[in-house]
Amino acid sequence: MECNKAIKIALEQGATYCDVRSEWSKRRGVLLENGQQEQAQSRFDKGIGVRVLYDGAWGFFATTNEGKINDGVLSAIRAAKATSKKLKVRLASIPANKKTMTFAIIKKPEIEDLAKLAFECDNIMKENKKVTKRYVFAQSVHTEKNFENSEGTIITQNYMDCTIDLTATARYGITQSVNITEGGRGGLEKISDAAKSAKEISDKAVQILDARAPKEEKATLVMNPDFVALLTHEILGHPSEADRVLGKEMAWAGGAWWAGKLGQKIGSDALNVIDDPTIASLGQFAFDDEGVETKRTRLVENGTLVSHMHSRETAEIFRVEPTGSMRATSYQFMPLIRMSCTCIEPGNWNPQEIIKDVKHGYLVSNMKVPSIDMKRHNWSISAQYANRIENGEVKELLRDVIIVGTAPEFFSSIDVCGNDFTVRPITNCGKGDPMQQLKMGNGGPTIRGVATIRSAG
Repeated sequence: MECNKAIKIALEQGATYCDVRSEWSKRRGVLLENGQQEQAQSRFDKGIGVRVLYDGAWGFFATTNEGKINDGVLSAIRAAKATSKKLKVRLASIPANKKTMTFAIIKKPEIEDLAKLAFECDNIMKENKKVTKRYVFAQSVHTEKNFENSEGTIITQNYMDCTIDLTATARYGITQSVNITEGGRGGLEKISDAAKSAKEISDKAVQILDARAPKEEKATLVMNPDFVALLTHEILGHPSEADRVLGKEMAWAGGAWWAGKLGQKIGSDALNVIDDPTIASLGQFAFDDEGVETKRTRLVENGTLVSHMHSRETAEIFRVEPTGSMRATSYQFMPLIRMSCTCIEPGNWNPQEIIKDVKHGYLVSNMKVPSIDMKRHNWSISAQYANRIENGEVKELLRDVIIVGTAPEFFSSIDVCGNDFTVRPITNCGKGDPMQQLKMGNGGPTIRGVATIRSAG
């Protein structure tokens, strides 16, 4: 009812287009630090966001008060009127859809379930006496999104995300931390193996205490899927967002190193990249926040840049179909072009065969912190740890590892991809000004390429 009312008012006031997102969310979470419960929260949020297109310019408002819809639509139209019309917004055509989608939730978690799992993981990390600091945050977010526009589309999507963040910090002369995030779109079943992860990261944090830092060299690198997830996210995913390609979203290193390179080689024949909201992940959805039905988008094919992620607006500029890539953190924000589940596609190599084929190099494991330039051309990404590879065998452990490269050179050096395709959860991708944080999936297989490895020290 609120959606229909807002659209009616907008059209009566001269808007050429209007869409409305009415949403509610229920958030539960438990935070532990060193076994002490620092926070247990249960929060409900509900509101409405209205976007209007008036004389080729956008206007937007959001509210939690249904009684403010009339005034809000009028304020959005005033904002659009005050916007420069130098380049008028035009939208690519899409079919009208009327659908309701409910994503599977096998076990809905209560706050007690999250607390039980959090304490179980903490106790496992506590067993290792050299682990001096433990962090656990388990949460679930249940969301319903209702979308309606002036073109006749009406979409409802109901889903839940369950995630758990784990960090184990060990100290013995030096301090080393290993962390991991587990979870996905679904219920408690998505974090049911968290105890196993807690054991793995606590053991690894202690092992790294005895490791040495690497010497700087340009070398053959075998990267595991967790590290590849962040590499894909930062250097392939964000530059594929068409607003960044056009230079319209420059906040937070918002350029694109391959702007203007559609149809050109940007990597080796082994490199194939997709964005796919249909893959089971935190980035799974059926319709975006413009009512566009989602599908797999091929971004790079055999090393050639073939497409970008598009909104209806950028699709019209590029004369292509929208890709269903517009999403907002919540009803409070205008949607932006965002990744859903961006991945490097698998090859046919067994990961162990990839390692055995390396005479001298390094096995790089697990994402840590990225650093990139404004166009995501020059990059460095720290890894949680690495191992030296000698004559096809995995040797000693290394700590304080940073991988440094340039995008075209590195992606052109990839010669093989593994068959161990893996999607990792990303819970805090930031974009926009004001900043919007969003959940998504990223990943790929084990890959092999050439870049510089050095110490963070």
